[in-house]
Amino acid sequence: MSAQPDGSPDPAEPYDVIHLGGETAVVVPVAEYRRFRALEQQASAEELERAGAAAATESYREWIAAGRPPGIPHAEARRMLLGGT
Repeated sequence: MSAQPDGSPDPAEPYDVIHLGGETAVVVPVAEYRRFRALEQQASAEELERAGAAAATESYREWIAAGRPPGIPHAEARRMLLGGT
């Protein structure tokens, strides 16, 4: 498995985006990752649910902005919204 750089950096995003296997990942400094993990561990179930919904909404908006059709397959929607496969 190798990491492939995105190749089209977004000036609004300060991090590198890579494609690793079938997934897209963002490269962040370890200190920021640790801070994120600490926040995640201290967050309530309601806060985590709201954050997950906000992330899914952002992904959907990026999908539409990229010119993709507004509908997505059920399995993809399930994965995005529920984190399942």
